[in-house]
Amino acid sequence: MNDTEREIIILKSTWEMIDGMVNWTMFVKTDQREPSNLMFQTSEQARLFVILLGDFLSEIRAFKGDPVPLGLKPAPSNARPSDLTFLFHLRQVCTDPKLGRDTTRLSSTVEAFASWLEREFTATGVNLPAIGVVADLRVTRLRYIKMCSDMAKHNLARLATNVGHLRKLLDRAGHSVSEQEAYLAVENFFEWFHQDIFFYHSSQIGEFLNNIRWSIYDYLQTEFRRSFHVPTNSTADVTRYSYLVPAEIDEPVAVAMYWDAMNRSRSQPYMQRFSIPDYMKLRY
Repeated sequence: MNDTEREIIILKSTWEMIDGMVNWTMFVKTDQREPSNLMFQTSEQARLFVILLGDFLSEIRAFKGDPVPLGLKPAPSNARPSDLTFLFHLRQVCTDPKLGRDTTRLSSTVEAFASWLEREFTATGVNLPAIGVVADLRVTRLRYIKMCSDMAKHNLARLATNVGHLRKLLDRAGHSVSEQEAYLAVENFFEWFHQDIFFYHSSQIGEFLNNIRWSIYDYLQTEFRRSFHVPTNSTADVTRYSYLVPAEIDEPVAVAMYWDAMNRSRSQPYMQRFSIPDYMKLRY
């Protein structure tokens, strides 16, 4: 994949992932531009949201010596935490854009989310009754979200890494626990952090993701206007349209993703721009 093909793969993939998370099937619909918060339709939707978000916030790695899928670049060895997420690939677009010129807005929305994810907060009085521990746990938002995502998706046999993270968090808080005790505390941790803290954060996360989606839409508008055209064989009865695919985009997957991205660019994202008020962003 060349740089232009890689860019359209990144943009289309991001847009598609956000569409799967931030939509009116996941959240109760509102027409307000400043809703006090977003509410999940059901607890099952909340669980699905954190699972999908965990995928978005996971590193795309090479497997057994193979290249990173779809020609994407690997994150450097000294990467900051948010570079071990799909935000790393969006940063590559912002640094060296190919399909547009101005990535200021896209970069701003990506960096706002990245900075928020990397910040630490303290959850006070976290009650883990399974092991008789009450602790003040200090953790980055990125770490706890990824832990909750894995816990929502996997059974205990697949949670060894997160059990290790939980032991480290408890140790920092002055509570040294065994591996077996940490396994026992997984359900309590998930209930506390997912059903309380993540529910509170979900409105702001939805705003961050929606802003990134709108920024991708805005960025691609110049390319859409250049590319979209109506062929001469289009008639009033049979309306046809096509796109002038850039010569640099030749790989079949990239061509298909270009068409998909252009089709998405024909109309504005179906969820309006919105802003959660600051007073709903003060905790954690």
